Amino acid sequence: MATKAKPVAKSATPVAKKVAPAKKTAASAAPVAKPLAEKFNKSSLLAHLVAKTELDAKTVKTVLAHLENTVLSAVHKKGAGEFTLPGLFKVVATQVPATKKRFGKNPFTGVDQWFAAKPATVKVKVRPLKKLKDAAI
Repeated sequence: MATKAKPVAKSATPVAKKVAPAKKTAASAAPVAKPLAEKFNKSSLLAHLVAKTELDAKTVKTVLAHLENTVLSAVHKKGAGEFTLPGLFKVVATQVPATKKRFGKNPFTGVDQWFAAKPATVKVKVRPLKKLKDAAI
């Protein structure tokens, strides 16, 4: 036989719980992207990052060098074939197979012609992700 649960009596005065304000951590306090009017080359980007992060130039230069090396290693022919910088972009290396010499119609002029053979190649595509797309709007 099933028994009914006893109803819980409600108190006349509600008890307010004190909630401590949320502390901002380094991970949750992401910097807001502000428009920059200047174009960056390698040295100006380094100077900008040194100013914003308050780190020494040698450390920032090392981080940029390792990031560059990581991207190159990821898209290497023996690497993973893709690299993602979360929220910003995705780099993908795709293999394009070789094509044979063929006879066909030129779509622009309508004249029949021979199309030359092309060797196998690798295409590198950089695809923007959501944060980058939203920033460009």
